[in-house]
Amino acid sequence: MTPLRLLLLGVMAMASFTITLIFLRFWVKTRDRFFGFFAAAFAIAGAGRVIQALVPQSDDQAPLIYLTQLLAFVMIIYAIVDKNRSLRRREKE
Repeated sequence: MTPLRLLLLGVMAMASFTITLIFLRFWVKTRDRFFGFFAAAFAIAGAGRVIQALVPQSDDQAPLIYLTQLLAFVMIIYAIVDKNRSLRRREKE
């Protein structure tokens, strides 16, 4: 793995963990599940980048590593859908 690729993976992991802390702060203030899901999704994405940098990649392992990114995106989509459903319920009441 090239040094530039390792650097970029580290930058992406650091950015993901920083965003995790920001969403955790919002979650602590509001206790809104939306922010909790986003914090968890970015933590998983950051952990996936760290794993990707530490594990020497082969073709057999690549799909397993990218499953962390898929899980993070699914959590983000679920958070958005869950938030929209709860807003619609409040409007009906």
